[in-house]
Amino acid sequence: NILFIEDDMIETMKLKRTVSKLQLKHNITEAKNGEEALDILQSGNTLPDIILLDLNMPRMSGIEFLSILKADDKLRFLPTIILTTSENRADLQECYRIGIAGYVIKPLKYEDYETKLQSVLNYWDNNELVKG
Repeated sequence: NILFIEDDMIETMKLKRTVSKLQLKHNITEAKNGEEALDILQSGNTLPDIILLDLNMPRMSGIEFLSILKADDKLRFLPTIILTTSENRADLQECYRIGIAGYVIKPLKYEDYETKLQSVLNYWDNNELVKG
């Protein structure tokens, strides 16, 4: 189970297309911003295995969401991978300081995106995860 937090519908369609094309067996829950994601995580439903998080979103930035997530005793252990266009070194360092599991720059070419996403998901498929 993946929680995908992204405000851009094109990016959401790209992720779904990639997961479908690669025939990956992932259940994807979408949130359009950090507030919606927190509502989903605190709803009492099954927690995701991983979170894919964009940094640049309205209402609550990815870094703000990450800070709230990592301060929560129940949610702090969810592996969170940043999936962003931001190559800002300060963002990268701040995310790792807060406690992310990875930082992936979205490539411009779809084929490169597909390859990167497949690598990320394959990696997490082989990890022992803290189940919610």
